Amino acid sequence: SGMAGRFLLEIRRGTQSALLIIRYQAELPKSSLDVSVAADCLEVRIGGSCESVALPAGVRLVPYSCRGLRCLPGDGLHLRLRLRPLPPSADLFYNLKESLKPQKNYIFYCQSCGDIIAKGRKFLRVLPLPSENWSALVEEWCCHPNPFARSTLHPQHDDCFLGDTFILLNSGKESDKSKEDTRVICKRCKTVLGEAVASETIKYYVTEVIIQPSEKSFSPAPRSQFIQSMVAQCLVELSSAKSTFRFTIKGDNGKIYILVWLLNSDTLLVESLGSSSSQSVFTLFGDTSMPSSGAVGAWNAVKVLYQPCIQNRNKDLADAWEKDIGVHSLKFPSETCLELLLILALSTTSLPPSLQGMNSFQV
Repeated sequence: SGMAGRFLLEIRRGTQSALLIIRYQAELPKSSLDVSVAADCLEVRIGGSCESVALPAGVRLVPYSCRGLRCLPGDGLHLRLRLRPLPPSADLFYNLKESLKPQKNYIFYCQSCGDIIAKGRKFLRVLPLPSENWSALVEEWCCHPNPFARSTLHPQHDDCFLGDTFILLNSGKESDKSKEDTRVICKRCKTVLGEAVASETIKYYVTEVIIQPSEKSFSPAPRSQFIQSMVAQCLVELSSAKSTFRFTIKGDNGKIYILVWLLNSDTLLVESLGSSSSQSVFTLFGDTSMPSSGAVGAWNAVKVLYQPCIQNRNKDLADAWEKDIGVHSLKFPSETCLELLLILALSTTSLPPSLQGMNSFQV
């Protein structure tokens, strides 16, 4: 009872295709399972139990395209389908770089506790920083000595510089530096927000601060959801701009915590509340995303392969990636790297067993 209608639908927007997994207990005889696929709903009958689940608006299946039917122990029933064209996707993440504008007043909040870090900051310039190896590129292109060799890209009082995983501001008295090192910490919850990179320059990591216009009230976001959104932004933007899909996630201590290989960013996950994987997923995304009983949830997502590197795991592979010019490094506070690793692990365990790994990587 109650086992019918539990499913996971993994959709690729680019190919208009989907993998449907109907979850059921391994001990149930296959002859008692009956699945009906309609354009806008799924119906599953197991013995005397029947449940019909409506798909989210805009998601329409092509019922007669079903193929690749197979049963996997521990997973359930797998089949592939085609989809009718999907509506344009909503933004996958909050785009910080597009939301910051000159001549507007902003308040900086600690993402963890909501304490105000900087108040009434108004920027005359909001500028993207060049890539980290820009100086070496200048030397390759110039036929004379590098004219910028003695220059440093430090923001003036009314500047905001945007990096891959951080923003640079002219320092003020808004945050405390710890006495042991150059880390910038929140006065209230002592979370690491960034670091002082020069006498008048502070680097804030995008995973640690929320920046909102002064006229807008503070709206907190679940921690794990915020981290996922900001890391997804970094991965998608860099893969698009630089055609790089492999990343090392480094802590502010210089250690590699995770190796990440971006597979795609056009995934749409549709899942019924009752499926065995959904409890982990809904907890992961925060209570605000939990639908009512019997409903389905849908999320735009990035799909990645990853390898943990803590406690010297995968050291040889990490060393090889470190030397590979095709791998891009992303730096976050060490505590955030551990949080991200936990989020990835929970996401992996929420998937059916057959989808949790690819080659030697976790999904």
